[in-house]
Amino acid sequence: MHILIIEDEQRAAAQLQRMLKTCDFNFHLLGILDTVEDAVRWFQENTTPDLVFMDIQLADGLSFEIFQKIDVKAPIIFTTAFDQYAIQAFKVNSIDYLLKPIQKDDLSLALDKFARSNTSTTFAPGVLKQLLGSLQVRQKREGLLVKEGNGFVQIKTSELLYCYSEDSITFGVTVNKRFIIEETMDELFSSLDQNEFYRINRGQIIAKTAIQKINPYFNHRVKLSISNPRDQEFIVSRPKTSDFKKWMNR
Repeated sequence: MHILIIEDEQRAAAQLQRMLKTCDFNFHLLGILDTVEDAVRWFQENTTPDLVFMDIQLADGLSFEIFQKIDVKAPIIFTTAFDQYAIQAFKVNSIDYLLKPIQKDDLSLALDKFARSNTSTTFAPGVLKQLLGSLQVRQKREGLLVKEGNGFVQIKTSELLYCYSEDSITFGVTVNKRFIIEETMDELFSSLDQNEFYRINRGQIIAKTAIQKINPYFNHRVKLSISNPRDQEFIVSRPKTSDFKKWMNR
């Protein structure tokens, strides 16, 4: 069984591979891709895999944009950290998905369903529009539970300057403090107001209000000067640079 994983978090991709092995799923991994751009290029240049595991939020946009650019013939199981409201469109359209963090029983059920059907995933234009709309329109998250000592406190998301991942731990930074957030970067970003927050690369989410200056950087990227950087460098990944500038210009 030849599979392709489209996932922008290395830890999540590695965990999925481990879980597939515990499910006694015999597979050969063709590759791990983390952007819409790379996925489109891969499908153009390679033969169709037997199965694709596809994260919805990629490094340069939503994975549904892939289907707007190319006809994908392979069966697909989507993985998502989006909330229950956002995934109603999946249920309505009978599309296979796994909600992160992925559970072994859910993965086994998805694999069994794939083994029984083994059909390709196709999207009518109306379905694709509905899915994109459902995932882009979400309720604004106003609070965030973070660790403080042996307990937890709630901060307002409006207080966040940026969040980053280090050694598999997610941190949030305000003007005065740094907190541990018990969510993955995928889970956190999918819940934030994306008019106010942008995921500039795999490991960093930045608040628009924290950005002081945008500076040119090599290889067609940009580097950000921000409030309270705490020895962090903020470099927008190359696939996201154009979209980031559009976001800043809203």
